[in-house]
Amino acid sequence: MTNILLIAWKEIQECLRNRWVVAMTLLLAALALSLTFLGSAPTGNVGTSALDVVIVSLSSLTIFVIPLVALLISHDAIVGEMERGTMLLLLSYPVSRLQVLLGKFLGHLAVLTFATAFGYGAAAIALMASGAEIGGGSWAAFAGMILTSILLGAVFIAIGYLISALVRERATAAGIAIGVWLLLVVLFDMALLGALVVDQGRTISSAALSGMLLFNPTDVYRLFNLAGAENVSVLTNMSGIADQASLSPAVLLATLVIWVLVPLTLAGLTFSRREL
Repeated sequence: MTNILLIAWKEIQECLRNRWVVAMTLLLAALALSLTFLGSAPTGNVGTSALDVVIVSLSSLTIFVIPLVALLISHDAIVGEMERGTMLLLLSYPVSRLQVLLGKFLGHLAVLTFATAFGYGAAAIALMASGAEIGGGSWAAFAGMILTSILLGAVFIAIGYLISALVRERATAAGIAIGVWLLLVVLFDMALLGALVVDQGRTISSAALSGMLLFNPTDVYRLFNLAGAENVSVLTNMSGIADQASLSPAVLLATLVIWVLVPLTLAGLTFSRREL
């Protein structure tokens, strides 16, 4: 366990030297604050709290930003160190490849967790300072949004490690990472929407739709945050899809955890068999 924590600390220090921590935190804080002040106007019209509007805005933003940031910091975690020759030096110490992978994962996850919690927390602090009335249900939904945002980031960090363990060059890893981001964040939903429009409810049942949505972690995240809580779902058009998909919050959370474990396990198996 000590070796894992030491490697995690090494990754955190590297992110600090590369200004990743500062850049991510400032980016998320700036976006969160902008959406907080620009998005508070509709609350009087829809009869909901300002924090609910912020949750909707930040959830929509997270689907695009967090996966991209997670892939950027993880896609060269293995192949990059192999190209630089530092992986061979690292493994010359009494540390296993599994410990290296888990240490890197914990370090990158810690960086992403800090940036997300601090950046998004700035929005809640700004609302409190403005004197906005916020109910307990809104706070619970906001906490759930931050937790699942971190989980979504963990999913794409694990996917980035899998990509990094499979390829031989950093440029290839970067190209595949961008392709994965486009597929899961943009193209998957477009293809699914097109299939639903063409099908017109004839063959795609609610069970089939549920299964399709579980194959995309961003859709799982979207369903949890934009359709799970009643005070938030009234601001979106996701409640109907959630009712048709019939997926409980517990199932959605478990699915995100599985999405973290499966690519991370595959990355560990691939890395353990790879020649340096």
